Order: sequence, then C-alpha cells, then structure tokens
Amino acid sequence: MLFVPSPINVSYETMFQAIVNRSGRMQYYRQNSGQSRIRIGRGDFIEAYNKQDIIAIKPLQSELGGPVFQLEFYTRSH
Repeated sequence: MLFVPSPINVSYETMFQAIVNRSGRMQYYRQNSGQSRIRIGRGDFIEAYNKQDIIAIKPLQSELGGPVFQLEFYTRSH
C-alpha cells in the first residue's frame, strides 16, 4: 500500500493504533492528544473505528516484515 503523507498538520483529539507485537499478536491503543497511550481491547478499537468521526488514517510499516496490516487513525469531536 502506497502512503503519501499529508503536508497539512492534523489537529486531533484522540489517536487509535493497531500494531503487532514481537510475538505476532495485535495490540490496540488509544492516546488522547498530549497524554500517554493506553492499551485498549479489540472491541473498543473496532467500536471507535466504526462510530468515531475519523479525520485521518495512517498505515504503518511492520518492523517484523511479512503480510501484516497495521494502522493509526485520528478522531476529533464536533
């Protein structure tokens, strides 16, 4: 997947991540702007992806290689 970064800085409230750990398992995180990230469950991640107003999605390269799809998405309230 080709990713072309935006030249525009994105102002967001919350960032969500789905990343693979060294053992190959998916880990899900939420980070409010200006705070540390916290680990969340898969269901919470999926609910946020389906119900939040997403303003940007960023695919992430896997450090482990192989066919792994990781991503970050950014949300903002109205």
